[in-house]
Amino acid sequence: MIHMVKLCVGVSSVEELEGYREERAHWWGADYGEDVHVHRTRMMPKRGDEMEGQGSIYWVMSGTICCRQRILRLASYTDPEGKNYCDIIMAPEIVRTVPYTKRPFQGWRYLRIEDAPPDMEAGGNDNSAEIAAELARMGLI
Repeated sequence: MIHMVKLCVGVSSVEELEGYREERAHWWGADYGEDVHVHRTRMMPKRGDEMEGQGSIYWVMSGTICCRQRILRLASYTDPEGKNYCDIIMAPEIVRTVPYTKRPFQGWRYLRIEDAPPDMEAGGNDNSAEIAAELARMGLI
């Protein structure tokens, strides 16, 4: 099993990403059911079989990994002009993680299980997420 890490371009907070859950699957005419979140990317991962149904996509916002979503499956999509894409079909639940600073990069990267930041404890309040994010920015966690 392997995970994916990807920049969440144009989204600056977990709350903003949560706001997109309801509409995102339908932005590109994708219809994978009502209870999913879809992200379209240009390339199909070569190691996709190691992610489907078992890995997660870890989202980087403002230079920090701060949450993840479980990858349900990957689907090929070809637009009317013949360009190929990969639709990443994810569970709608967004799980906050311990913030982890990540340098900018293009596209997406694989993330080994042992390198993935742990989930924040259930029941943690917004202050604990903010404190952890600030500690990550300072390089202390």
